[in-house]
Amino acid sequence: MESIDDLNYIEHRAYARVGLLGNPSDVYYGRTISFGLANFWATARLRQSVDLVIEPHPYHDLVKFTSLDNLVNRVQNEGYYGGVRLLIATCKMFLKYCHEHKITLHGHNFTLSYDTNIPRQAGLSGSSAIVCATLNCLLDFYDIRQLVKVEHRPNLILSAEGELGITAGLQDRVAQVYGGLVYMDFKKEHMDEMGHGEYIPMDTGLLPQMHLIYAENPSDSGKIHSAVRQRWLDGDEQIRSLMEEVAGLALVGRESLIKKDYNTLAKLMDRNFDLRRIMFGDDVLGSLNIKMVEVARSVGAAAKFTGSGGAVIAYCPNGAPQVRRLEDACRKAGFIIQPAILVPPLITKDDLQISLEI
Repeated sequence: MESIDDLNYIEHRAYARVGLLGNPSDVYYGRTISFGLANFWATARLRQSVDLVIEPHPYHDLVKFTSLDNLVNRVQNEGYYGGVRLLIATCKMFLKYCHEHKITLHGHNFTLSYDTNIPRQAGLSGSSAIVCATLNCLLDFYDIRQLVKVEHRPNLILSAEGELGITAGLQDRVAQVYGGLVYMDFKKEHMDEMGHGEYIPMDTGLLPQMHLIYAENPSDSGKIHSAVRQRWLDGDEQIRSLMEEVAGLALVGRESLIKKDYNTLAKLMDRNFDLRRIMFGDDVLGSLNIKMVEVARSVGAAAKFTGSGGAVIAYCPNGAPQVRRLEDACRKAGFIIQPAILVPPLITKDDLQISLEI
């Protein structure tokens, strides 16, 4: 039975995300279009307590095993790290942000916990969802949401992950903060001046029905280290040119969505994956990830990674009969497929007004 204290809690949910076009150019001053994926989410729960307590998850932070074989099997499937480190890093970077912006916090302590159903290693931004949900709890517990600009929140989320050595761009965090369908421009001049990109919410009704494809056990998720980042930093002309083309796909894709030109959208999705494959190579992408795209394309569907690998977003321009063929092909190949459910916009007019006033 829950105690009174257990009932007086703050709870926030943050969703998985899909990189629709332009990824991974967000890390290279490019452009992207992403949307929140309501199929999966992470939840953070916070309640006031005497001591500050970070509660481990009973499954994801397991420290008790039935045998040595059980321990090794868990590590192979789940990795070495659960979510506790994400909660701790979020708390640390939240306090740092408040100090830097001279935001005063009350002195009460809290107990913080989390849960998630986002598949691991599926390229759906599971880690940042946990951080995003945690940040929202902290903003409400300290009653300072009105003091933290919306545009700053993705940076704060990214800083917590960076504290743990997680290398990523802002795209995922923007999609999780804003919800809905968002066009993002990370041009260098704006990033240097403002510290964040330009984020433009789009009408969610413009997005056609998409389908999510992923493997239940993504053991081959393309774990080979990529040299693309270093080549870009070194001024490699081929990589820079290809990355600019990737960024351009989001710009054209935005117009295609506005015009509901979905045939062009399908071509852009396919081109996005092809360019990633040219730049990163098959060893980095992983054979299982490539197979998911190839299965979708075998029935004429457009397909690309949702992120860096682990899951695929597919679009069937020819409607229901093609969707049925895609579902059959995925099941025969051993992949899970489900309609992608779009998260509604999460940012209110009040949030945007706060950003203008701060």
